[in-house]
Amino acid sequence: MEKTNPAVQKKKQCYFCYNNIHHVDYKDVNILRRFLSSFAKIVARKRSKVCMAHQRELTSAIKRARVMALLPFVQR
Repeated sequence: MEKTNPAVQKKKQCYFCYNNIHHVDYKDVNILRRFLSSFAKIVARKRSKVCMAHQRELTSAIKRARVMALLPFVQR
């Protein structure tokens, strides 16, 4: 019986790359909320497992949605 090494795990793929989403839309609030913490802060790339290109798009989309009052700046 071969044992699998727990240290070698399959790398988690980016949510947007996996679902074939090329452009992160600021109007799609349901997707944007997945990448906000409980205090409405943008989640870090290490924690959200999003690739660098999509993290940049995600950040600008969240900031744009906040200005348009679709997302809160701070959650109480």
